[in-house]
Amino acid sequence: MTASCNVPPSRRAILGTAGALFAWGAIPRTAYAAPGARDARLVVVILRGGLDGLSAVAPLGDPAYADLRPGIALTRDGPAAALPLDGFFALHPALPTFARLYAARQALVVHAAATGYRERSHFDGQDVLESGQPSPGHTASGWLNRLVAALPAGEGIPPRTALGVGVVPPLILRGPAPVLGWAPPRLPRASDELARRVLGLYQARDPALAASLAHGLDTDALAKGGPKAAGGLRGIAEGAARLIAADDGPRIAALALDGWDTHADEGGATGRLAGLLGGLDGVFSAFAEILAPRWSDTAILVVTEFGRTARVNGTTGTDHGTGTVAFLLGGAVRGGRVLADWPGLAPAQLHEGRDLAPTLDVRAVAKGMAADLFGLSPAILGRSVFPGTEALRPVGGLVV
Repeated sequence: MTASCNVPPSRRAILGTAGALFAWGAIPRTAYAAPGARDARLVVVILRGGLDGLSAVAPLGDPAYADLRPGIALTRDGPAAALPLDGFFALHPALPTFARLYAARQALVVHAAATGYRERSHFDGQDVLESGQPSPGHTASGWLNRLVAALPAGEGIPPRTALGVGVVPPLILRGPAPVLGWAPPRLPRASDELARRVLGLYQARDPALAASLAHGLDTDALAKGGPKAAGGLRGIAEGAARLIAADDGPRIAALALDGWDTHADEGGATGRLAGLLGGLDGVFSAFAEILAPRWSDTAILVVTEFGRTARVNGTTGTDHGTGTVAFLLGGAVRGGRVLADWPGLAPAQLHEGRDLAPTLDVRAVAKGMAADLFGLSPAILGRSVFPGTEALRPVGGLVV
């Protein structure tokens, strides 16, 4: 973690080999939910690059769908058939965990969704998605950090801190509220003996840094959950889930997953996108398994900066688009449904003649989750968390 850390670079490198774990501010460790109150957990997963929502959740019931996507369209039948959802929409076959949760009414899809951004720049689209601002260039803080800051102090709410997963904290979590950061180490892991020696040195020379290093080692050990660290996306999710599941751990978290820009060789039921979605399904599985004791109070929101073009390009991929899907899952989610005001895929129905037209705002979805899980008012959400969106009503009924 780098953006909010005041530790000099040489010391940061030492901490990085111990688990890339830093803490900002005085992180509360004693705020628990009051008896009978929901001890809610909210995780936001950002898919950077622009998820092809028309392949992740295919509108098989739309008569224009198959002709727009030769070579990558999903089908109802065959050895890699799409997983049925509601008769009109079907799920990519690489997402069986999500399909299981959907069948258990613990997952839902939001389709034809987007932020208020209508250009097609990754940089600006991610800026708007994570900052929660109406336009790019406002990067002083992210909307999830402002949500943490808006939580009232006292009993009956989660601790006023959040977990950022990654070497650099995602913009969505940057800001004045305390943030705990954890990243799976990429350098060879220091031995326990070396860590003990370094900690002893700092205890003699720099007590403040020693306390930070000790906290990092403790948190990293909790995230690992054992002597063997799992690899890939699932391993990242397992570490984050163990921290979130802890009695005194953060209740709000964010992680960003790169690689969703599928301009070429995207593939259909198999191929590049299928591999990415399979990794995402592993993330879902890890959260569901490790957070099982907390699952009834957990909600996970999966978003991306924009979708892909409705038509396949000349390299059997899709280009930057507009409307796409968001996923919601968790025991706290009122699932088993697809939320969509479907605009259609006929030529006259496409946004600018090329993209799935957005009809639902992901900010309204995020507002609905925040209102139902944490009791934040529409006024606070529209003024402080998503500035300038007072007229955008939260989507209700997302939480059980």
